[in-house]
Formats: sequence, structure tokens, C-alpha cells
Amino acid sequence: MAISQAVCNSFKKELLDGAHDFDTGGGTFKLAMYTSAANLSAATTTYTTTSEVGDSGAYAAGGGVLQSQQTSVASGVAIVDFANLSFTGVTITARGAVIYNSNANKQAVAVLDFGSDKTATSGTFTIQFPSFTTSAAILRIS
Repeated sequence: MAISQAVCNSFKKELLDGAHDFDTGGGTFKLAMYTSAANLSAATTTYTTTSEVGDSGAYAAGGGVLQSQQTSVASGVAIVDFANLSFTGVTITARGAVIYNSNANKQAVAVLDFGSDKTATSGTFTIQFPSFTTSAAILRIS
């Protein structure tokens, strides 16, 4: 199995169909984490429990709600940002994650590949999002 970082192909069409609202107060976006056994890529269409990390501490099936979402556009590039997301008191190993819209039938937005297994043992697992710029934001559309 493999995890390949990508903006999901189905998400691109769903944007044109008006299925996602990234404005603050719009859709509710969540992040679920997965083990290295997961098969996630641009072809991922929805959140799945298959190969999701197990419940531990503050992490439960379905993952966590992404907060403080914001959007912007500059130099012809639209960007989305979220606040960092932490799960406390966890013992988990994750290889990647899926951002999905829980308000829209759990439709997948993007697959994140951590590059290798990341572990927290009786501690805090934090997803740190990149800078909110047109060259670094977690989601960029140009």
C-alpha cells in the first residue's frame, strides 16, 4: 500500500459544483490519520476507516476538526489555511492523513504524506500546517 500526497481529483470537480465552503463558518473540515497500510492518493474520494490509526487519548475515529480556516488570493493563487491540530495523550504511529469535509458526505479534499512514520508515545501528536502564503499553504489553486 502507499500514501501519495495530492489534492483529490474528486475535490477539484466538487469545487466547481459548489460542494465545499472554506470560508470561516462554512464547511466543517476534519483531518483523519492513517497507518502505512493505507492506500491513499489523488484517487481518494471520501474519508474511510480502512487503515485509520486506532483510538488513543484525544484521537478518535474520524480524526479532529480543523479550526480557524481562512482563505485568500494573491498573484492568481487561491490558498486555504487551518490552525495546527494537536491530539493529546496519544500513543499512535501515523504515515499520512486525509483532510475531508464532514458537512459534504465526508468528501476528501487532500491526502497528506508525512514522508515516514511519525510516532507519539503517551504524548502529543501535532499536525503543523505550513505558512499561509501562495508558495507554501496546505491547499493552493492557481
